[in-house]
Amino acid sequence: MARARKVHTVRKLVSGYLERIHSDVFSEFPDELTELVSGEHGVYALYKGNRLYYVGLARNLRRRIRNHLKNRHEGKWDRFSLYLVRQVDHIRELESLLLRIASPVGNVTGGRLQQADDLSSVLKSEIRTAQERVLTELMRPDRKARRKLRTIRKRIGTHISGEKGLPELKPFIKGRMTLRGKSRGKTYRAHVRKSGRINFAGKLYDSPSSAAKAALGYPVNGWRFWRCQETVGHWVGLYTFREKSARKR
Repeated sequence: MARARKVHTVRKLVSGYLERIHSDVFSEFPDELTELVSGEHGVYALYKGNRLYYVGLARNLRRRIRNHLKNRHEGKWDRFSLYLVRQVDHIRELESLLLRIASPVGNVTGGRLQQADDLSSVLKSEIRTAQERVLTELMRPDRKARRKLRTIRKRIGTHISGEKGLPELKPFIKGRMTLRGKSRGKTYRAHVRKSGRINFAGKLYDSPSSAAKAALGYPVNGWRFWRCQETVGHWVGLYTFREKSARKR
């Protein structure tokens, strides 16, 4: 007997919307509008003609937009759009995203992405690393010297990188810590020693990227792949240690 196939229903973020509706609907058809959106929560936008004026969120969209006909926004908009959102947990983040993209003139404050990482400093660091790599290639010694360098590295059993041949993490950590990385639904764990070397699957690595490559089987930016537990239950990207150190300089 064939088994019944389980169907997974994906809940949509937006369950309904109205766009560019004239503000007169509040006075001309209040009952119809109440029936449609009363009690619903979501994101709304106010327009003056075709120009976006204000973006906000509300748990009662009809009441909030109607209030804007009497408060400091009175006379500054004549049309509105609203979007009913099912997943209320993300509604504030959604509002912040819209504010940062659109920058409406009527909003006093901009959108705040409090739990998101600003990647600009990471990009700068990656660009500097890439530039240094190109410079190294341009200025590298002859083949004989490179072979000698590889022999030395193999003999001491360590990957020479960073200042004075120290493991890359050594300048940024104070003690032992646990690392966690995720890829394609699988979680990888590693442990950092006081020396800064990373123990993964019983082998030691001097850089986050070499440990990440050992875990995944292909080259990857270990500073971005590994996360560490800053406080109980709160994991942050390993690159944040490098950023904090750079800000102190």
